[in-house]
Amino acid sequence: MNIEPALAALAAALRGEGPAVELSAGPDGTPAVQPVETGIGDAAVVVRTSGSTGPPKATVLTVDALAASSMATAVALKGEGQWLLALPVQFVAGLQVLVRSLFAGTRPWAMDLRGGFTPEAFTAAALELTDRIRFTSLVPTQLQRLLDSPSADTLAALRRFDAILLGGAPASRQLLAAGHDAGVRVVTTYGSAETCGGCVYDGMPLDGVEVKLGGDGRILLGGPTVAAGYLDAPALTAETFVEEDGVRWYRTNDLGELDAAGRLTVLGRADDVVITGGVKVSAAHVQAELEKLDGVMAAFVAGVPSAEWGQALAAYVAVADSSPEGIAAFTARASWAQVLGRLAPKTVLAAGELLMLPNGKPDRLGMAVRLDALHQGK
Repeated sequence: MNIEPALAALAAALRGEGPAVELSAGPDGTPAVQPVETGIGDAAVVVRTSGSTGPPKATVLTVDALAASSMATAVALKGEGQWLLALPVQFVAGLQVLVRSLFAGTRPWAMDLRGGFTPEAFTAAALELTDRIRFTSLVPTQLQRLLDSPSADTLAALRRFDAILLGGAPASRQLLAAGHDAGVRVVTTYGSAETCGGCVYDGMPLDGVEVKLGGDGRILLGGPTVAAGYLDAPALTAETFVEEDGVRWYRTNDLGELDAAGRLTVLGRADDVVITGGVKVSAAHVQAELEKLDGVMAAFVAGVPSAEWGQALAAYVAVADSSPEGIAAFTARASWAQVLGRLAPKTVLAAGELLMLPNGKPDRLGMAVRLDALHQGK
């Protein structure tokens, strides 16, 4: 995949010698470059949010924010090295592979994504890396596929990396344990396009990044990596970004808690509380309980409108046995309902895998629509 035009356009934007740019995937997967007029003098990149819960927002990232993010990442990873691009460049995690490489003066290597992400393509690309220090960014679905690969070459390729940044969606305890047991150096990340990607690694904020909780338990991320705002959306920018005592803060839609050492635990989305039959239930908690069950690889839980309950819990579940018989057996099985008790979803849609967006994040909106249709059709 030819990434040279994208690298050249990004380099010019970061040097202040070219316009801000937005990257997208061309017909053959090669990055396409679109100049963007932002009205912000030091803007370098416009990147769209994932759109997992609504219309994507165009986030404006400045040269200084991207530089601060790259430097903090290098400090956290204890060095700069060669990056493997395994994610679409139109999303912040893929874009940052190129940006970090430019700031480090190293040459990134891009895997061929035209046939989708496969262990074979990843392994082939990983073996092309020549620098002594190597990094890549993945989402949990990708890491799961790589660890599930029967090829010894794929596991050897994973072990070549000094760090694998894992973000975009929560990683299950089972996946992290499997990576650790396989000798893979995984670093979990938390952040978003509005913070130049991950800015909290393994629960701890990067250098210069500040984390605090609002009165409602919502996570706020502050510091030099925070975006300038949203393109052509001043009201939304003013609602989402605030400045206090010289620090610029981004108000996330996630709930969290901080321990005495300042380690952040993300508890789930602020809008994932479902009031069913007058009882408040955390969809993230029900999801975690479902993912503990044998045969469940991943789950998504949401509230759907219900005449009887106001809202009813509904679950989209990825099961290991995705044959028609296996899916039917799981849907009809009473054991998980007994384990969950009153938290058991009223509607369950089982499939071989969750619906995913192109950047590897769960398609929350798409799954919620399907669950609503299934529940209303009962």
